[in-house]
Amino acid sequence: MILDIYVKPAKKATVAGRRVLRLKDAAEVVAPPEQQETVKNLELLQMTAAAKTNYLVSITDIIKTVQKAFPNAAVVNVGEMDTVIEFRPRKSKDNPLFKWLKILFVTLILLTGSATAIMSFHSDAQMAEVFDNYYKLLMGEDGKKPLLVDIPYAVGLAAGIIVFFNHLGGKKFTQDPTPIEVEMSQYETEVTDTEIDSLSHEKAKKEEAGQ
Repeated sequence: MILDIYVKPAKKATVAGRRVLRLKDAAEVVAPPEQQETVKNLELLQMTAAAKTNYLVSITDIIKTVQKAFPNAAVVNVGEMDTVIEFRPRKSKDNPLFKWLKILFVTLILLTGSATAIMSFHSDAQMAEVFDNYYKLLMGEDGKKPLLVDIPYAVGLAAGIIVFFNHLGGKKFTQDPTPIEVEMSQYETEVTDTEIDSLSHEKAKKEEAGQ
């Protein structure tokens, strides 16, 4: 009788504080109820590194492990082909003070950079003269520092930034991901893909050396 087992490997997983990687750490598993827990707890890898290290587990590694325990198993992959395992010998402890210091530092960098970019743009585009011309067209007279134009522009600029980033304080206006979340997701995907390529080359070299 063929045993159908479905696995959905993640693209990246983290294991901290223990050196045994089990199938459930790297993938979601669907199997007959009698074998479900046994399959989930199959050992894929023993991690021996003394420091934070990345390992690569491919779908072929999962299939070999499952079929070794269940020779009549048919493993169906419905997820990723390769999974990066981020191994940490010890569980990291959150330090609230350090966390808020990092947030403050990043916030200051972002605000300073954004303000510099906006001011540089306004200087290059000679926005002050543009506003003076707008004021002259509207009021029919020259005026330096035309607040009638400056204030609505400043309010509109701030409102536009808030709407664009879909985020204010700790709240989002809609359930759509913010542009920053999209960029971070894309960045993490590219980093993981690069790690997979690098680890695949290392794994291939080790297998060649072992032969």
